[in-house]
Amino acid sequence: MPRLTTLDIRQMKEKGEPIAMVTAYDATFARLIDQAGADMLLVGDSLGMVVQGHESTLPVTMEHMIYHCQAVVRGSQRAMVVGDLPFMSYQVSVERALENAGRLLAEGGCHAVKLEGGERSAAAARAMVQAGIPVVGHLGLTPQSVYALGGFKVQGKTEEAARRLIDDAKRLEDAGVFAIVLETIPVPVAEAITRSLAVPTIGIGAGVHCDGQVLVSYDMLGLFEELTPKFVKRYDDLGARTRVAVRAYVDEVKARTFPSDEFSFR
Repeated sequence: MPRLTTLDIRQMKEKGEPIAMVTAYDATFARLIDQAGADMLLVGDSLGMVVQGHESTLPVTMEHMIYHCQAVVRGSQRAMVVGDLPFMSYQVSVERALENAGRLLAEGGCHAVKLEGGERSAAAARAMVQAGIPVVGHLGLTPQSVYALGGFKVQGKTEEAARRLIDDAKRLEDAGVFAIVLETIPVPVAEAITRSLAVPTIGIGAGVHCDGQVLVSYDMLGLFEELTPKFVKRYDDLGARTRVAVRAYVDEVKARTFPSDEFSFR
């Protein structure tokens, strides 16, 4: 089964077909999410919080991202795999950004990279695109700037802030990105951005008018309970179900009822 490409993703917007993106961090989850029909797998630096246990995404390194991208690519077949460029891997200089984006493709094996920011990241995005590296932009609540933003708050609530987001989206489109993630933005603002662009928008807390949606897999499955944003719909509660299953195992071990003859060799 051929991988989806940037052309496929852009054509989905043209056809009015919503794009389904989900985060993945290892081969097992990548395989399950890919088989469930997701169009794009995002190896997000959110792994810093949901996998590594940090309070933010900032401690994630290029080496971490390369390792997890490799696993997700191995575990998937159809979905396009996008790798996050971690904090300070692209902000220092265009040259550094280009080098690290190239590493995510060459070493990590992913098919595109994602970077946060509008005007400040446009030059780096343009250089990557010119070098043949597909790029996804990210506007609104940009988690790598969480301290500068004063926390995980809705962005673009004033007319000036909304206009700035629209301008940033156009700058990223002009730089050559093939899609833009819009995070925690008022619905009318996200709709205006989506209508103004030829490239797809992928929302997370940005309403139904975006061309696609993305959720963190650990959030939508109830595996990460430390932070529950308003925009997260839990499609299952695997956290609670895991505790029940492991508790049953522990009880059987303590009672010496596991392993029974069924699970033993004679």
